Amino acid sequence: MRIKPAAAALTSLLAAGVGAGAAAVAAGRYGSRAALRPAPAGPVGFEGPRLRVIAAAGGQVTLGPGSPPALRPETYGLTGRDVHAVVGPLVRAESWPGGRLVRRLERVTYGSLDAGTRVRLTPKVYVGTPRSALGIAYQEVTVAGPLGALPAWYVPGTRGTWVIAAHGLGDTREQALTALPLLHELGLPVLAPAFRGDPGAPPVPGGRGALGRAEWPDLDAALHWAVRHGARRAVLYGWSTGATMALRTAAESAAAYGIAGLVLDSPVLDWRAAVRALSGRSGAPGRLPLPGRLRGLAVLAAGEYPELDTALAVPEAPTLVLQGQADDIAPLAAARAFAARGGDKMLLREVPDGGHATLWNATPAAYEDTVRRFLTPLL
Repeated sequence: MRIKPAAAALTSLLAAGVGAGAAAVAAGRYGSRAALRPAPAGPVGFEGPRLRVIAAAGGQVTLGPGSPPALRPETYGLTGRDVHAVVGPLVRAESWPGGRLVRRLERVTYGSLDAGTRVRLTPKVYVGTPRSALGIAYQEVTVAGPLGALPAWYVPGTRGTWVIAAHGLGDTREQALTALPLLHELGLPVLAPAFRGDPGAPPVPGGRGALGRAEWPDLDAALHWAVRHGARRAVLYGWSTGATMALRTAAESAAAYGIAGLVLDSPVLDWRAAVRALSGRSGAPGRLPLPGRLRGLAVLAAGEYPELDTALAVPEAPTLVLQGQADDIAPLAAARAFAARGGDKMLLREVPDGGHATLWNATPAAYEDTVRRFLTPLL
């Protein structure tokens, strides 16, 4: 969603004689609906800055103009029209602020980083399939979901414990590619399904997501598929709203007895905060042409979805919560409170420089070590 459509909608409401307060409420709801529409164009909650390639040579890429998000540490993808590359840590910032940035260039996945190419940072360092991105063999399978067929990647392994990956809102099963090398190294079979709203999957009823509240039966269907195809136990590994789906599956699935553990990366535990943040990211209502008091009303309205107001139960299985201290979609306070409810079965690991669902990018080695240590006893 962009500002202009939201502002136009507000102007129309005011012209029709609707009071300013009611118009602000409508604008807030309009913004939240837009924010919750599944749109696999990039992970929700990550807004990489628009940058221009100045030069790419000698294992480095120079980008400009710079902005604070472009200073993010460690490894990120760099994506634009017909191009994808991977960049490492910042080498230097020239004429800061607003000047050029030089980052280490790890590789160009496809396309070319020609001077003048418009790009942006993305947490996706791998794109494609397990085979094309990582050289890992896989099978295309189909999970019978409640709304229809769900395409899925199945990566065979030697263990009886499987991992079922659940991506977040606005992403695709490619999100699981970051974790796949470690899981494959551990011998874990991996099932990474598409969910409603994804390419090749059934559409989302009403066109608006529900932060995992309505979508969890798709993950439940994947869990049942795994059990039918040889999984003795399963670990649910979810990012963002996929983590929320994992929690609901653990609480409500008839196959929950087979869940050995959960890995929750940036789980959306406070849906009101998430909806308001996503609404602001989509351009409304925070930057609408409203007085401060009415902007606040619009923000409150963006979080009015009583159908989502269902408490998330603490799972019985061991659970690892990975949470970024810089996450502005899923508040750190919510993760801390949730982990405190879990007692000895809940392990919380905070990432100081981690944003929403970008925790691997911030500290890849430490992230993988934490996940490895958690999973090893569950194999």
